[in-house]
Amino acid sequence: MKTWSLTVFVLLLSLFSKAQIIATVQMKEKVEGICDHDNVFSLFDGFDNQVEPKCSVSKEQMQEQLNQVQFLKDTPKFKGKGMVGVYINCEGEALGWRISVKTVKELDEQLLNVFRTYGEWTSGTFRGENVDCSELISYKIKKGKLIIN
Repeated sequence: MKTWSLTVFVLLLSLFSKAQIIATVQMKEKVEGICDHDNVFSLFDGFDNQVEPKCSVSKEQMQEQLNQVQFLKDTPKFKGKGMVGVYINCEGEALGWRISVKTVKELDEQLLNVFRTYGEWTSGTFRGENVDCSELISYKIKKGKLIIN
């Protein structure tokens, strides 16, 4: 009986709760172009009042361009996973591209060079305001083909 009552209480509490997850990023260093270093967010489209930044280049176009790097052409059996990070400021500018999960140095450098060409974004919004964001793009490579997750 106590377990059932506790379960009902927790369910009711969750129904009436208006809390949402808000992830903020602690900036280790100043990034030139960030509008507000104290308020950099990681946003999630599924949560109320949060809209992730969007790149002007589609995911499919990115994959097509990333798959043209020389390393992937030269090593068709390569397999791995990686991740890049970027800051998108409140004006939609991509800043501070970096490798978050490394693969092979040569490949990382080639991919980063392509990612750096994606400079135009729609800024993320929180509660209707344009905000600075940190965005992560993960990918996997199977049989020499890169797929963005």
